[in-house]
Amino acid sequence: MNRHNPHSWLNFRSATTLKTLAPRAKDFTNQRAYQNRPLSEADKAANRRKSAVRSKVEHPFLTLKRLWGFAKVRYRGLAKNANRAFAMLAMLNVCKWGRSLTGQVRPV
Repeated sequence: MNRHNPHSWLNFRSATTLKTLAPRAKDFTNQRAYQNRPLSEADKAANRRKSAVRSKVEHPFLTLKRLWGFAKVRYRGLAKNANRAFAMLAMLNVCKWGRSLTGQVRPV
């Protein structure tokens, strides 16, 4: 990384720099409580909402990585690994929502 580059990842540590580079960006990280500043009820509710969304997004990857062994991929090339990941994510959707897919297509 070039430390003189204004778009380097090192410069994103500062909130003021982030505001200047992306003025309309939203902060989706949870607020943290400190000893002398506990969280307000509004902050707790916002943290709960963010965590609920995050858990719904991250739980399928738990199944994909831990149960199906996609934590590490061997070198096959980007296209083959991407194809394998997309196929596993499709299977994950079928396994999760497949019960409703096994019903009759047309009632007789």
